[in-house]
Amino acid sequence: MKPTNTRDPEYYHKVVDCQYACPAHTPVPEYIRLIAAEKYTEAYMINWESNVFPGILGRTCDRPCEPACRRVRVEEEPVAICRLKRVAADQKGEVKSLMPQGPFASNGKKIALIGGGPASLTVARDLAPLGYEIHLFDEQIAGGGMMRSQIPSFRLPETVLNEEVDYILDMGIHTQFLTYVSSLKDVLSKNYDAVFVGTGAPRGKDLPKLPGRKEGAAGIHIGIEWLASVAFEHTKSISPKVIVLGGGNTAMDCCRTARRLGGKDVKVVVRSPFKEMKASPWEKEDAMHEDIQIFDNHVPLSFEVKDGKLIGMKFQKVRAVYDEKGKRELIPTDEPEVFIEADEVLVAIGQQNSFPWIERDLGLDFDEWDMPVVDRKTFQSTLSRVFFGGDAAFGPENVITAVAHGHQAAVSIHLFCQGKDLLDRPSPYTNLVSQKMGIHEWSYDSQIAADHRYIVPQARKSITLKDRKKEVELGFDIQTAYKEAQRCLNCDAQTVFFEDRCIECDACMDVCPTSCITFTANAEEDELRQNLLVPAENKSQDLLVSDTLKTGRVMIKDEDVCLHCGLCAERCPTSAWDMQKYFYSVTKAYQIPASLPAIQK
Repeated sequence: MKPTNTRDPEYYHKVVDCQYACPAHTPVPEYIRLIAAEKYTEAYMINWESNVFPGILGRTCDRPCEPACRRVRVEEEPVAICRLKRVAADQKGEVKSLMPQGPFASNGKKIALIGGGPASLTVARDLAPLGYEIHLFDEQIAGGGMMRSQIPSFRLPETVLNEEVDYILDMGIHTQFLTYVSSLKDVLSKNYDAVFVGTGAPRGKDLPKLPGRKEGAAGIHIGIEWLASVAFEHTKSISPKVIVLGGGNTAMDCCRTARRLGGKDVKVVVRSPFKEMKASPWEKEDAMHEDIQIFDNHVPLSFEVKDGKLIGMKFQKVRAVYDEKGKRELIPTDEPEVFIEADEVLVAIGQQNSFPWIERDLGLDFDEWDMPVVDRKTFQSTLSRVFFGGDAAFGPENVITAVAHGHQAAVSIHLFCQGKDLLDRPSPYTNLVSQKMGIHEWSYDSQIAADHRYIVPQARKSITLKDRKKEVELGFDIQTAYKEAQRCLNCDAQTVFFEDRCIECDACMDVCPTSCITFTANAEEDELRQNLLVPAENKSQDLLVSDTLKTGRVMIKDEDVCLHCGLCAERCPTSAWDMQKYFYSVTKAYQIPASLPAIQK
């Protein structure tokens, strides 16, 4: 193998598994260290720079960072990254003065944002400081999009939502709430320099062909529409017996909300096996904690109606069968049909996009699924001044993905308005700094100890089930937050190797607790991975390969199992190893230098 190009900014970024897995690439270990040092304001601002909504996401994020956490190399549970983010938000103090302060000098450009959700708000947050006049249109009464209409208050208090949305709107955003945009052509006629569409996936899927759907319509509701009706207090109660169809997070929000609105007997019924439900594990746990039964492997057959009133549903029991490629098929069992009583049914089987307000003669292409054709890097549509992001771009995802889209769309919009090449995107900001303070001392806590994940306390069920606005999770207290933060392995403290200092004493091999370092003859990657002290089976993570050493061998380190404990650097007699903190920040629109060349006409 060739020597690893550690100058590539993505190499060390990939090694910081949690940050790499985060769609917005939040510098996770950096803010966790700040929390451990009780520097909550600084931790909040690092989050705000990347994910824009630390208090919101600290409660509601889907946590793609946590399955990637390197702590699972030591024990079963990852660091509670998401809940530590909430600690920074809850303890942040005054932060508004640290954010860009308007009014900003105008650059003469005007941008329309259609939809007031996380993607649009991120675009506004990035472009407003550059002097763009931002006009935001949304049919709801306030900003936040699906964060306001679909995430229940017992998970996300309105005060937290309003605070973080207002940080952005207070930058001088021109808001037009209670305004439904019915024509993109009309918006384009108003001479906006660019238009960003962040309207989400506003239409819930239905079961229109299922027998009894029409007859029982009065007792059947689309999940996301029902949640919005509850959020805006149009719906304040539900019948005692409720079925929720679906296995995603929306279904979990529906069933838990139903419990608070009068549902005594609430059942979730899903086609797939329990372990394959799309809902996050913690969402399923919380639902079951609130006495909600989950019936898996049940396929709906019919809505049952008697005397014009819904009385329940019939289901067919199935079992999952997998072929050699792992593709699943649901096979009916020989068991009799199952009837489940219900007064009302909430259908939460998925969401889809809807663009009836976009005319099809504008030059904006749609694909076979009636989705706009959008470039995955620039977020530009085939109509050059129209950009998409969030669920509106590629279908339903989550808040943190919408934020990531917003950052990148803002970069594109800025480049477009400046007449520059949208593909000539500045590289991320990176930095690599030694953490050595002494011969055997580092500027961070490098001790690796087994320490099980701490439990986030919850308010009593007897209280929360009586008040849909009572937040269930209470968050970590300061002492527990410190202990949980100490579980972080500081994966951004990279093991940097200097070939010219190495005397090949193999001391680092001997001291390494995971045997991730090997000195061996070079070979092709597949062979080399098998020749290590411990074969490197995970090909999704790279090998650190040195240049040829004096004996003709090379040093190979398996980045997948390295714990970043620093023992190799402490043990090395010649300082051939060093622990260097790697900082990676995705370029934002307001960080783009003004000197980029314009497109040659």
